[in-house]
Amino acid sequence: MISKPLLFAWLSAIAASLGSLYFSEVLQFIPCTLCWYQRILMYPMIILLGIAFYHQDDKITRYVLPISILGIIISGYHYALQKIPALKAFEMCASGVPCSGEYINWLGFITIPLLSFIAFVIITMCMLLIRKQPN
Repeated sequence: MISKPLLFAWLSAIAASLGSLYFSEVLQFIPCTLCWYQRILMYPMIILLGIAFYHQDDKITRYVLPISILGIIISGYHYALQKIPALKAFEMCASGVPCSGEYINWLGFITIPLLSFIAFVIITMCMLLIRKQPN
């Protein structure tokens, strides 16, 4: 039987990765340091989740959950850095593109780190659903 949460997590990782590549390669947005960290966490999940989906391996949660939770933390911090002015004092991007910069700001709150945060949350939720399923 096909695991729908596993498929949804895999498709979310693909969409997030293609979105990040679109922003950098097509729109020529230069990624900041925190964006790179998020990419480092997201890109391998395409392969991990793809292989797990092919083999219908529900044990993938033990590998993907720590990665996606770390992604939530980094992207959540990144988004907070953009939206909470007091946090700019703790900005870690010392050279290049500032992490507090916003290439997009759709509807006044949707930025690239928020999109990343949403993808990591979706993947995490799917992994938690898979863990709750009876074997």
